[in-house]
Amino acid sequence: QVQLVESGGGLVQPGGSLTLTCVASGLALDAYNIGWFRQAPGKERDGITCSSVIEGETWYATAVKGRFTIARDNTKNTVSLQMKNLKPEDTAVYYCATVGQCSKYGYVHGNDYWGQGTQVTVSP
Repeated sequence: QVQLVESGGGLVQPGGSLTLTCVASGLALDAYNIGWFRQAPGKERDGITCSSVIEGETWYATAVKGRFTIARDNTKNTVSLQMKNLKPEDTAVYYCATVGQCSKYGYVHGNDYWGQGTQVTVSP
């Protein structure tokens, strides 16, 4: 059974940092394109970054580019999202998911596996 489990969310002040981790079981992440998504209250779930199976190929949404970094650790079968200079508008539930395609231009959904999400709240 495939499972993706996110952790690392919490409450942080504006300007602070958090690192989210997604642990995979039942699949080898190094064979999958993977992304991070977020859903703010009352809004649709949006992709914010993805990492291709092609080493070094990543994509970031404009809203997070330069502040967030996606990284794989294939030895641990995990993918992380390092978030810096957090803003109140980054408040959302964050999800990791496999995606069909990822390139420097963006991602395309496939038969995706999703985690359950972790809450990130940015507030004074």
